[in-house]
Amino acid sequence: MVSRPARVAILEQLRADGVRYMFGNPGTVEQGFLDELRNFPDIEYILALQESSVVGMADGHARATRSPAVLQLHTGVGVGNAVGMLYQAKRGHAPLVAIAGEAGLRYDAMEAQMAVDLVAMGEPVTKWATRVVDPESTLRVLRRAFKVAATPPYGPVLVVLPADVMDRDTTEPAVPTSYVDFAATPDPDVLDRAATLLAAAERPLIIAGDGVHFAGAQEELGRLAQTWGAEVWGADWAEVNLSVEHPAYAGQLGHMFGDSSRRITGAADAVLIVGTYALPEVYPALDGVFADGAPVVHIDLDTDAIAKNFPVDVGIAADPRRALAGLAPALERRMSPEGRARAAERFRQRSVKRAYEIEAARRQDEAALDPDALPTTAFLQELARRLPEDAVVFDEALTTSPDVTRHLPPTRPGHWFQTRGGSLGIGIPGALGAQLARPDQTVVAFTGDGGSMYTVQALWTAARYDIGAKFVICNNSSYKLLELNIEEYWKSVEVAAHTQPEIFDLSRPAIDFVALAGSLGVPAVRVEKPGQAKAAVERALATPGPFLIDLVTGHGREE
Repeated sequence: MVSRPARVAILEQLRADGVRYMFGNPGTVEQGFLDELRNFPDIEYILALQESSVVGMADGHARATRSPAVLQLHTGVGVGNAVGMLYQAKRGHAPLVAIAGEAGLRYDAMEAQMAVDLVAMGEPVTKWATRVVDPESTLRVLRRAFKVAATPPYGPVLVVLPADVMDRDTTEPAVPTSYVDFAATPDPDVLDRAATLLAAAERPLIIAGDGVHFAGAQEELGRLAQTWGAEVWGADWAEVNLSVEHPAYAGQLGHMFGDSSRRITGAADAVLIVGTYALPEVYPALDGVFADGAPVVHIDLDTDAIAKNFPVDVGIAADPRRALAGLAPALERRMSPEGRARAAERFRQRSVKRAYEIEAARRQDEAALDPDALPTTAFLQELARRLPEDAVVFDEALTTSPDVTRHLPPTRPGHWFQTRGGSLGIGIPGALGAQLARPDQTVVAFTGDGGSMYTVQALWTAARYDIGAKFVICNNSSYKLLELNIEEYWKSVEVAAHTQPEIFDLSRPAIDFVALAGSLGVPAVRVEKPGQAKAAVERALATPGPFLIDLVTGHGREE
């Protein structure tokens, strides 16, 4: 076996696993293996100016490729800066392999500068966190990290690399990581038992999440919803698990308050949950989520999600695509002729209603626009007309998201990604990662004025590497989502509505996003009126490199 320093071997392992990019922000304790990158030109280091942007770029790349992305962090301060985005990646099931350097094992007793237990820091926000203590296990640990990251439920892992261990030799061979096939098919008897419980439903409900997307089960979900005559509601839904134009698509369950979700889930007389858990709100309902006596069937590859918070009647650990494909015919066999007819009628009515909703929204958007109105609708109309069909949208618009999804409907899997996990700042760096993964497609990121400021440094990375993503700042001069949420909170605790907290206002001083983007190397334009939209969209799409549009969607406290 060839002996070489472990710092070299880890790069050989990344090459063996086909890693194209390493996203990072360097530090002294990692300089040994980072210096070796000069001998690995096929692995490009993408430099970011802050670790939140590092994780955000890796997150976007992992989501666009559906494979592990590698990022490098600098000891305790770097991991600390990255924690918020690692939490986002964990909640969003992004397969990330984070490597963090540290000074070395020999200094453990010294409590030296920057000394910290990196594994303990990483454990709450990763699937697995570990530290390499023997150079002869470096590659074994890295391969395990890749496998764990890419095993459902996908998520980030952290591998700590002490410098003195990396400087010692290893003879481990660098070979591709062995991954697991998850195409598990449920036993027909289990599917028949589930179908028996669900067959008689008159008010059927499907709660679906991103496990559907990861399994490629969109067609199977739509077919089952049609067979059963069920509505499909999203929970932990940040991918295209079902086209929003599908007749069965009904919307998203409450993100903040469980009571909002319970009004929908509690009305069903049978429930199928697939690819998510029940239920991921910030303030979830503790009981009464499902009607008394309503059977609940749960399908997921994530066994921890099944019956995590509420009992289920049948839990099926299986590939959602194969499980749904088997459940649909089993359900049809178990439904009575009258039941099948009623299901068909429910689906027909849903089709008519959904078509009406889409057409009504289109007519509303085609109405004449006030030239002095906010430019949101005019801008999105222009963008929708001019974007290529295969464009990728990264949506962190939050309060403007309903407008974005109305004009740029999420219909194609892999072409729409939404923020998840509750952390702000994923929009700009996430789009950069997606653009690197899809160099031949147009990538457009929507973010807010508040959210963008968490990771605005990522614009510098876009300029440095000429990453041609387009960025739209939905600028309402406020933390608008907080304003909406506190109004719901006042209602929940019976507090009379009153003046919004001043700390939600971002209008003083106003952020000049055009000047800020320009200072980071990205050309930009501000759109304040509908008449400015056409030229802004044309200029953005004609610019080969990155471009930013400051889209005024509100005026904060000045209104």
